[in-house]
Amino acid sequence: MTTILLVRRGATTCMASDGQVTNGAANTVVKARARKVQRAGKGQVLVGFAGGGADALALFSRFEAKLDEYQGNFERAVVELAMDWRTDRALRRLEAQMIVTDGRKSFLAMGNGDLLEPDSDMPLAIGSGGNYALAAARALLEHTELDAERIALEAMRITADLCIYTNDEITVERLETGGDGA
Repeated sequence: MTTILLVRRGATTCMASDGQVTNGAANTVVKARARKVQRAGKGQVLVGFAGGGADALALFSRFEAKLDEYQGNFERAVVELAMDWRTDRALRRLEAQMIVTDGRKSFLAMGNGDLLEPDSDMPLAIGSGGNYALAAARALLEHTELDAERIALEAMRITADLCIYTNDEITVERLETGGDGA
């Protein structure tokens, strides 16, 4: 149970996450400050993951290996990971989702092997609070002039007020594309 949110405005892309880790079977918070957004590809790619902790870390490791295998070709690495996820018996059992971005393109990779690329200006969210974060980010993008980082923070704070599996220990990572973000 977690919330990951990706927001892009102009040349800035931010990915935010809450820090709460829960033991679902016992409905207990076991950690409040986990880092669920990581950098990969020599710091040029952001990866946010939701789902089982060990499963998410296994996927992150596989994605990093794909980035190395394809010499940092972001799009190829994520497509190959999704193909492996769909066909590899061990990977198919992983219960996790990932959002990955290089600041220009973003993808949502899901446990069934699906890979989605949203429109470049659309926010993207996963996890138990994903729909709350997505709605808040869309409203803030449309009705304010806030920058991407501020939108990500505010949307995550709103989500933390609504979703019991999302806390307000928010981590934000930022990428600058040096262009218009398209």
